[in-house]
Amino acid sequence: MGQVLHGSATTTEAIRRAIQNSQESLRALSQRYGINQKTVAKWKKRTSVADLPTGPDFNPIEKAFARLKAVVSRIFRTFCQATAPWVEVCSA
Repeated sequence: MGQVLHGSATTTEAIRRAIQNSQESLRALSQRYGINQKTVAKWKKRTSVADLPTGPDFNPIEKAFARLKAVVSRIFRTFCQATAPWVEVCSA
């Protein structure tokens, strides 16, 4: 079965492993594989050939608190409008 790569991936695990094991210069490796020298340098520094996630961190606790805050705010606004619409403290 083939390796699944994200849309902008320029290397496979086999190429990354070859880069890490090679003693050639960054320039020679970038020309051989048709990739940027910065990409070669990045893979030379890493200890693994696995592609790291680059998206935002996912913290389920923060997400749950954000939802709770939204619900509490909505309830508070609804309560203020129903009980005292003339009071400016309650209006948002």
